[in-house]
Parts: sequence; structure tokens; C-alpha cells
Amino acid sequence: MTDQGISPTHESGPETISAALPAGTTIHAWIKASHGGARGRLSAHVDGKPAGAVETSNPHEFEFRRLTLESGGETAFTYDPAATDVSLVYAFSQPRVLDEGIRLLHVRPSNAAPDITGGYHFRPPFGWMNDPNGFGRFDGRVHLFYQHYPHSLRWNNMHWGHAVSEDYLRWTHLPIFLPPSDEIAARADGRGGAFSGSAIALEGAGVRIFFTEHMKDREPEEQVQFTATSRDLVTVEPARLILPERPAGLGLTTDFRDPYVFPGPDGKWKMLLGTRDREGGVILLYETDDPAAAVGWTFLGMLHRENRFGMTAAECPCMVPLDGPVNEPMTRWALIFGLLTSRDPATGRRNMTLATIGRFDGRAFSVEFEQELDFGTDAYAFQAFVDGSGPVGIAWLANWTDVSKEIDMPTAMTLPRRLALRQGALITPPVTGVESLRQRRLDAHSLLDGRSVDLADGCVEILLTLQEAGNAFHLAFDHPEAAVAVQLTDDGLSIHFSVTNAKASPNYIAAGARPSTIRLFLDAGSIEVFADDGRWTGTKRLPGFKGISSMRLSAPEGNVRAAEIWQLGL
Repeated sequence: MTDQGISPTHESGPETISAALPAGTTIHAWIKASHGGARGRLSAHVDGKPAGAVETSNPHEFEFRRLTLESGGETAFTYDPAATDVSLVYAFSQPRVLDEGIRLLHVRPSNAAPDITGGYHFRPPFGWMNDPNGFGRFDGRVHLFYQHYPHSLRWNNMHWGHAVSEDYLRWTHLPIFLPPSDEIAARADGRGGAFSGSAIALEGAGVRIFFTEHMKDREPEEQVQFTATSRDLVTVEPARLILPERPAGLGLTTDFRDPYVFPGPDGKWKMLLGTRDREGGVILLYETDDPAAAVGWTFLGMLHRENRFGMTAAECPCMVPLDGPVNEPMTRWALIFGLLTSRDPATGRRNMTLATIGRFDGRAFSVEFEQELDFGTDAYAFQAFVDGSGPVGIAWLANWTDVSKEIDMPTAMTLPRRLALRQGALITPPVTGVESLRQRRLDAHSLLDGRSVDLADGCVEILLTLQEAGNAFHLAFDHPEAAVAVQLTDDGLSIHFSVTNAKASPNYIAAGARPSTIRLFLDAGSIEVFADDGRWTGTKRLPGFKGISSMRLSAPEGNVRAAEIWQLGL
């Protein structure tokens, strides 16, 4: 992969990565030895003069190396491919990186981001991505950390990737934030790494993160909890262990992960952790009196459990106030969590995410009602925080049932979503400002007339307004690899999805839904449905890296009062 101003050469002998770079540029490189014996080496020259080199003797996994260019000019990075493999090279200005981001100089075909026309969902600049982590506003910007393996498009030892945004929609990619421990990072064998977690603001400036370190087959605990800080929001200080073991005597499995830290109504920091026992998923509650949330974490007990879907692990929990301040006793809170390996027997859907609404006094959670967060189930590992007037969340736009060793996924995050209570239900509409993605109107008259509408690159927003709530319609989409449709019937609102020669698809349905408006967002690899301002939300990952090319509406005469279509783009 090349960036503007980069001129890699591919002649016999040494390979070269070339770029014009200013003085003081920081280089991050990931290299490994091609085989045992010879050392891997990447050398830098600026205007023909030596400017430093980095080395490794590890033939098993790419190792991180850092280099600072004291002078600026035409820069050449050279290596001998017979002795050295280079996975990643990127450059940035340390003082300006939060504004400018990184400049990607080199990736391999096996970890390069897919070539996608258009697209407005968050995607990593290279490698694999899954759960959002540490989602929050720090020092004035929205920060998104995420589960990341930078060296291929498959899951492997977990790092934390990092990006920032001013509006939740347009993101600046930053240097990889948190690598696995040296022991885990030494081999590319999927043993674990820096698993999911959360972040809080440090007093003054900076961020404190919390994460699970996972190491397969480690005794007695595979999963333990760490904290670390970053004052500049770019480089992280050494991590420190804070929870070395699971609570004893509860019959918990080795699942013990995804610390979510938030301010409680009693002024203390609280921490949620996901686990399971022989009956189902369990969410644990911890707290600390430490104002910095650095030490003194104590176990309070089980906050919530979910037993209806078998012995499933509750994971990626988060908890936010919905309709009032944190310290108000009548404020209702949303407790949201994923259920790994869960299966709904009525629909066949897997790995569902639940939202449980109730009141929280800092030690106990009293449930008032529960609903599914997303009837399409491909908004997983949802994480939210309170930003100004209310909470905002984001999720991984995928489902573990779709992950395999045979295919590369069009991995992305969902559109960020607001959370609020309305008429006794949780609504999750897209963030305010998503309308800024609209570039031009497309022909909606043809859609209402039942004709096929061309969608160009497939990056569009569609708004249907029904004459009466619950009026039936069927919206069919043309996709190169799947049969896709959205329809409303007496049974409810559903996303129809099937792939040729695949086993029967689950029934992605919001049973009984009778909306008046349906807002759809299409992009390469995804469809998101928001009905009645997010009262019913459905998200489905689509296969491949191409968008929906056209669509056709079928409905009884008079059922659809109006339709609007916009071409979207960043």
C-alpha cells in the first residue's frame, strides 16, 4: 500500500520505502527476521546520509521498533527481504499527531485495508479490528480505542488501536496505543494480549485505561485486569496489575474480562466485569475509594445475571445514566452487555446484546424492563459514555458467528448512536450530525413508483415515511453476494438475509414492531435500520467489500407516504 509521496521499489536485492519527511518525524516500524539465524534490519537514510536503523532477531512475530529522524528530506528505508519481513511502517509528528494523525508508509497485501469505494463507517487503516474500547471524550476530542491485530486481516494477539474525532463521523488515525505484553507479543499464535476495556479522564490531562490481559492456558488465571495511564493521549506508560484473580467461591469459569469503569451515584468509581457460571452469564461489580481509580478495587458482588440462553458468558458490559444526573436516585440507568455463544431459540440469532433498564444506587441494580439492543445482532460489544447532554455508544459491526479462517471480513464500527428513554423504551438513533454525510439527493420518485433505483457505490441513506404506523412494505436490495431485504409485516420489522449454498439464516426480526418511519443506512459491508428514531434498531453485516447496487420498493398503494434518498460520503 502506498501513500502520496511514497515510492517503494521492487527490484532484486534490497527493497526500499521512500517518502519526503520533515525533521523530527517519528517512525513506528514492525519488523521480524525472515528466518532463524540472521537478524532482521530496517535502515533509514535521509538525503543519502545514514539516519538510523532498527533490528530484531525474532522470526516468529513482528516486533515494534521506534526511530526519530533528526533531519528532514528525502527518506529511504531499506531492508533485505531475504533476512527481514516488514509488516508496518508509519510516520507522524509527535507534537501534532492528534491533529494530523499518522502517515502510512508501508503495509503488506496481507494486512492492507480492503479497497472500498466510498464508505463512511469507521475502519482501521490496516489489519484486523473488533471490540471498541475506551470510548470517550478526553481533552476535547472523542477517542476510540479498539481491539486490533495490525499484521493481518485475521484475529490474533490483541493490541489497542486508536483514533480521534471531532464529530463521531470523521476520524483521524493515531499510532497503535497498547501492544500486548512482551511475553505474548513474541509469537503470532493467538495466545491473547490486551483484551477489551475502558478509559476515564485523568485529573488535569490525559487518560487512564483499564483492560484485561489474556494469556491462554496461564495458571491459575487466564484473564486478569490491568490499568495504565497516558498523559499525552498517544503514548502509554507501563501497565500495572490491579485484579489478579476472580472472586472465589462463586463457581465462575475462567472468563473474567472487559473492565468498564464509570462514576457511580455515591461518588465512587465503579467497575463492571463480565463472566459466567454453570447457569449463564454474570456481571460483577467492583468499587474503589481512590479518586484516581488506580488502587483499592474491592469486590461488591454480582450485579446482574442472565440465564435464559444457556451457559453463555456476559461480556463487554457498560452502564450509563439515561434520564438524569448520576447522583439523582430516580435516574434510570442502562446496563448493556453481550452474550457470547447465546442463541435465541425462537429466531436462531446468535451472540445477542441486551439492554436492561433500571435504577442503580451504587451497589444494587433494580431492573424495570429489558429489551434487545439490536434485532440484527451485528452491533456487538457496544460501549457508551455520557457526552454532554446524554450518552453516546458505538459497537463492532459484526458477529462472531461470521468469523472464520477462510474469509476476510469488511470489519467496521457501527454509526455512533445516542441513547435515551422515550415512552417506556430505550431508543438508539444515530448521533446528531449524521446528516452532514449527505452529499446529494437521489431519485426517490422511481422508488415510490416501484422502479429499480441505482445506488452507485451503495453508500446511501433512505428515509421511508408510512401513511400509518405499521403499514406493510418490502424493500429489496441487489447485492453481489447475498439476498438482502427489509420488510414490515404484521409479524414485525425484519432484515432478510441469505447467502447461496449456506445454511438457513436466522430470522432477524423486531417482533411486533409497528413503526411510522424507517431510516436505513447502507454502506459497503453493512445495513443499519433505525425505525421510529431508533425505537427499533437492526444492524446486519453484509459479505464482501462491495455495496448494494440498486433497490426496489413493493408496497400496497398508499402505504408509503414519502421516500427520500441521499448519497452519503465523508
